[in-house]
Amino acid sequence: MTRRTLIFASTICLLCTGCGRAPSVDIIGSFFPVWMVCLTIAIVLACIVRLVLLRYKFESEIGPVALFYPALVILFSCLLWLIFFR
Repeated sequence: MTRRTLIFASTICLLCTGCGRAPSVDIIGSFFPVWMVCLTIAIVLACIVRLVLLRYKFESEIGPVALFYPALVILFSCLLWLIFFR
């Protein structure tokens, strides 16, 4: 075996170790990936935040809205993952 083949094989083995266990949640008999559940809840939470910001007229005070809401969804989904599934 050449050195290049050995490095390639060890790299592939290291990359595949993260695929050993895919966390999933049972919802009405179907297994969904946990990230999908976190993302769905995060989108709902971001919509609620948007309604609160509109209600109190603070949406005009935030920066670019096209960056704010996707960042908020990412923040909520990561926090939900850490709180409930880690």
